Amino acid sequence: MAITQTLEDGLKREFEIALDAADIEKRIDERIATLAGQVKMPGFRPGKVPTSIVKTRYGKQVLGEVIQGAIDEATKSIINDNNFQLAANPSLNITEYDEGGDLKAVMAFEIMPEIPEADLSSISVEKWKLDISDQEVDQALEQLANENRPTKPIAKPRGVKSGDTVVINFIGRVNGEAFEGGSAEGHQLKIGSNSFIPGFEEGLIGAKADSTLDVNVTFPTEYPAEHLAGKASVFEVTVTEIREDDEIKLDDEFAKTFGMDDLAALKTALSDQLARQHEAALRNQTKTSLLDALDGLYDEIDVPETLYNQEYNQICQQFYQKDQNHDHDHDHDHDHEHEHEHGHEHKVDENMSDDEKDEAKLIAIRRVKLGMVLTNIGQKNNLQVSEEEKNQAIFAEAQRYLGQQKEVLEYFSKNPEAAQQLAGPIFENKVVDFILDLCSVNDKTVTVEDLYKNDEFEELKAKSKNTSSKSKAKSKTAPAKKPAAKADPKKADAKKTAAAKAPAKPAAKKAPAKKPAAKKAPASKKSDS
Repeated sequence: MAITQTLEDGLKREFEIALDAADIEKRIDERIATLAGQVKMPGFRPGKVPTSIVKTRYGKQVLGEVIQGAIDEATKSIINDNNFQLAANPSLNITEYDEGGDLKAVMAFEIMPEIPEADLSSISVEKWKLDISDQEVDQALEQLANENRPTKPIAKPRGVKSGDTVVINFIGRVNGEAFEGGSAEGHQLKIGSNSFIPGFEEGLIGAKADSTLDVNVTFPTEYPAEHLAGKASVFEVTVTEIREDDEIKLDDEFAKTFGMDDLAALKTALSDQLARQHEAALRNQTKTSLLDALDGLYDEIDVPETLYNQEYNQICQQFYQKDQNHDHDHDHDHDHEHEHEHGHEHKVDENMSDDEKDEAKLIAIRRVKLGMVLTNIGQKNNLQVSEEEKNQAIFAEAQRYLGQQKEVLEYFSKNPEAAQQLAGPIFENKVVDFILDLCSVNDKTVTVEDLYKNDEFEELKAKSKNTSSKSKAKSKTAPAKKPAAKADPKKADAKKTAAAKAPAKPAAKKAPAKKPAAKKAPASKKSDS
């Protein structure tokens, strides 16, 4: 077998693999001889089957095995002898072969570039810290007070209105049958809290004390209890008392109900809690500053074209192709990773402007390059994700799928590659922390408005450039010209300000509970700024 390099162009390599007919025949004969000692055929003792008969029956299969084996042998030799690290699986094209004759094939692939040594201690990174204003703390304190405000009986008889707290007895039925967990007595419900399934609280507005009424509601389709999801139900509700909010004094005594020494201590706890709520966004901004510094430190790295194309397509699909979905006036969603049955196949960037395409190219190149850099730093410094850390990530992912945790865990146990993908962000965070310990870190104090000032489109683009470190840094290449008068693709990844200022509601409301909600300690509250 002869191996000859035929191309060296940047990161691209091609090798011709030549196997003459005599070599192929020799390999076939060796394999047939081995099989003859193993196969069982009627009329022959084990190990005594003539090689000619074995060759007649298994010749085609053996030929395929021999050719595949020779190619595998050549691939291993090419990679090991040249110390190549491949960017993606090689492609193989058999250029010449007739049965009984010589074989020639061309193997093409891209290699990972050399990552130069760099002085990580020479870079400077901004570590973002949040300045929680007194106004934000006061707003959180007011929210906490409202959520724990005492109530008093209404002064004059009237119907229930939004903001009231009603004391109710109820029993829920589906198709006339009461269901488990659908009844309670003496339950206190704040009208407008949205703590019950949609329509329940609204159905009580106008009801008088000591009255009984039926409230018709439909359980959400995503309701956790599958036997109730999407079902129409009737709740028989008796309103035993109507109460309204009473005055509350924000003083030391109020703070002590939450286990704090005084009001000042409660405000400090709320300030700390508000800061914790923004930890992910703060971390992301710090990480962005680090990636910006690395981008400048490693600015002369080639990017494999194969991996670049993958990244570019992913960016377009995730953040730009939403417009294509809107252009189609269909009643169903499209999966743009397969061919449409509408007479043509979409290109991922066909509805994008030239400037948007250039922007996506810049983001893809940056994302791939930084992925390679972080992976290289992690490998050189022996940073690894432990099995325990990987298992924790798998369990955390399973918890996102209520009622299907077992199936999710089984999926990851049967798909090691999927489990390895979950280890990517953990590995990346380890590398980021490693670099932060080496470089110069300067604190940057910002307001909540500063933290979330990016508009949505810039955030999406920023998200695409923060790497998601897959085990072997998926990278890419291709020249890209910088668009004129476009926003810098190095903007930080952040949540929208509006999302940070409103407490999140659960996706599915729970069925009415038997006990009223107890007062919550500030540490567990989501007091948003």
